[in-house]
Amino acid sequence: PPRVELPPGELPPGELLGASVELGHALRHAGQSASVELADDRWETTRVVIVGAGIAGLSAARRLSQAGLDDFVLLELEPQPGGTSRSGSTPVVPCPWGAHYVPAPTRHQRALCDLLGELGVFAGQDALGDPIVAEQFRVRAPEERVFYKGFWQEGLYLHEGASAEDLRQLQAFQQEVARWVAWRDAAGRPAFTLPMARSSDDAELRELDRISLADWLRQRGLDSPRLHWLADYACRDDYGLRSEATSAWAGLFYFAARVPGAESHSRPFITWPEGNGRLVRHLAAPLARQLRLGWAAREVIHHDAAGRGGMDVIAISGTGQAARGYRADRVIFAAPHFLAPYVVRSLRDARPAYLPDFQYGAWAVANLTLDQPPAGRGFPLAWDNVLYESPSLGYVATSYQRGLDHGPAVLTWYYPLCDESPEHARQRLLQAGRDEWAEVALADLQPAHPDIRQRVRRIDVMRWGHAMIRPVPGFIWGAARELATRPLGGLHFAHSDLSGLPLFEEAFYRGTLAAEQVLMELGYDERTIL
Repeated sequence: PPRVELPPGELPPGELLGASVELGHALRHAGQSASVELADDRWETTRVVIVGAGIAGLSAARRLSQAGLDDFVLLELEPQPGGTSRSGSTPVVPCPWGAHYVPAPTRHQRALCDLLGELGVFAGQDALGDPIVAEQFRVRAPEERVFYKGFWQEGLYLHEGASAEDLRQLQAFQQEVARWVAWRDAAGRPAFTLPMARSSDDAELRELDRISLADWLRQRGLDSPRLHWLADYACRDDYGLRSEATSAWAGLFYFAARVPGAESHSRPFITWPEGNGRLVRHLAAPLARQLRLGWAAREVIHHDAAGRGGMDVIAISGTGQAARGYRADRVIFAAPHFLAPYVVRSLRDARPAYLPDFQYGAWAVANLTLDQPPAGRGFPLAWDNVLYESPSLGYVATSYQRGLDHGPAVLTWYYPLCDESPEHARQRLLQAGRDEWAEVALADLQPAHPDIRQRVRRIDVMRWGHAMIRPVPGFIWGAARELATRPLGGLHFAHSDLSGLPLFEEAFYRGTLAAEQVLMELGYDERTIL
């Protein structure tokens, strides 16, 4: 596009997107009212109903189909599947609206290797049998840079200007991480691995969940501001939390879980311009017959108090004007767990005491379309571009991953609202509209890119009110998470929040696991693929 300078204070066009807040809140209030009565011709019979078509729900559907059980329905209140992994489009490239990469799995993650293999991601195996990622699916080099005091520097750690003490503490921290990578319990289980259910539950590990990552660093005499910034960035990046509020277990998991062994390096990232939206499309493609977009579960009802006689699910359309019912043998609830007491009648009538422990962070994401990559001083454009002195996470150069170094460009900007109160964060998120968030993005990027306002042609904004589970101290190894994983009669739960970690691998694992539990109960002689 031709270069067009905007008048001072004028914003480029764009759209405001987000989860269906109005319908979601309506469902919460509807759960407190009388049940919907449906005529006989509004009921269908199916073996399984899956509630929620995020990664967990799509993964559950995939596993049922693999076993030959195609008689199921997948309900999703949004017009698109995928949850926070969904993607959008621009005239330049497709773009992510949330999760944008998956670390390459090891050979032990069999089901995930199979899924990624279906997309042609691998180019063979290494000497250990771990898959090798084909070059075109790896994050393009250079991978990372950080902006500090007017200049871009390579990598995420701020080496330029670091003192000898800063570097000593960085090395000490890396040695601590290496110790945990090599650590094994009496049963041979690692301290941190994916999925987290295969990590050790040794008492030494559980103690890490009692304190924050920031406190854990201070207890070891590690007080370097640069090291604390790196730890804080890691927690904001994966969990939408500050290091002061993140479980030390979750913080160390970030650094150690993706390193297979003491002599290994961290597994490379797999990505596409549209991020994990590429995986969503692959998972959803075979489900044209079963997927019900724009339909939300209003009520899940056990046929009897013990939950042995099957289940009813009443769904309403996105407009709220239509309703239909499903009589099923089993239900997989793959929506965020905080919704369960508003939808599941037995939980509404006897609300579990552990539910307040499930806290969710709020995020804003903006996709900025520019007439060409913005100018900056220092190290050249990378895939991940982080601003040291900013509450945002910076941006992913989405068009750069496609290899577009000249001409129109797309930057995907991420902003976690790390307020102490999740409720306050959601209020701040939703009170600001498209123009306000577009202005925040431009103001945030302008110090690093003085020409950003002249380059930008469009800014679209996504608001995520309940974007991800927050692994605060005590949650990973507390009672709430374990209690929430337990089936209730014919009702099974599947979501990444049951792992306490908002990661694609955890959602995929939880959805696949719930589907295998259902298959076993329905008499399918299926061995686990996990």
